[in-house]
Amino acid sequence: MSAAPANLGEASVPRLAPGVKLRHDAARDRWTLLAPERLIVPDEIALEILKRIDGKTSVGALCDDLATTFGAPREVIAADVLALLGSLADKGFVAA
Repeated sequence: MSAAPANLGEASVPRLAPGVKLRHDAARDRWTLLAPERLIVPDEIALEILKRIDGKTSVGALCDDLATTFGAPREVIAADVLALLGSLADKGFVAA
């Protein structure tokens, strides 16, 4: 994954980009991130991050929640979250 874009940090409030939807595919029993003419099937870790993106919660608060929920070191969580969001932002799936 690429590093987070310069404008994406812990104070950023990420949201799914216009036209992008996180949906459960019941027929295949999997979650998908849908965009016009594109589809991503997130792994379990990415899905936990994506489910928390609501356009209201900052990256820092999202990291706090994940660290508490999974009992993982916050600095590790923050690095992973910023890397994932940076990669998705680069591909046009997430905006901050």
